[in-house]
Amino acid sequence: MLVVNRTRGLIIADQVEMATSFWARARGLIGRRSLSEGFGLAIIPCQAIHMAFVAMPLDIAHVDRNGRIVQILHGIKPWRLGPIVLQSAWVVELPSGTVDATGTRVGDLVELVKDERNSRNASISAEGAA
Repeated sequence: MLVVNRTRGLIIADQVEMATSFWARARGLIGRRSLSEGFGLAIIPCQAIHMAFVAMPLDIAHVDRNGRIVQILHGIKPWRLGPIVLQSAWVVELPSGTVDATGTRVGDLVELVKDERNSRNASISAEGAA
């Protein structure tokens, strides 16, 4: 999957994993030591995030059901709680600095798009499902 910023006409992340089951959403990025450039974790649905047991700071974009970014957390550090964002339908967790590097801003229109360029798309949505 890709996260595409339609407002700016660019790809925010081109190695996007999906977390859609309860367990995958709760686990998030726990246990990962680093993230490659272009990585993103889309958590659906999601109105708040935690950084418990996460080893690195992250950029977080909260996205509403219309695909508009409603809040951005820049470089949120491990062991922090993000705010509850009631209008958020999903979030994308990104390596710290990605939001600034791509010029992404609150109000931008973003979209999850199937990556037709290759077949190595990963999904963690079914892992740990009951």
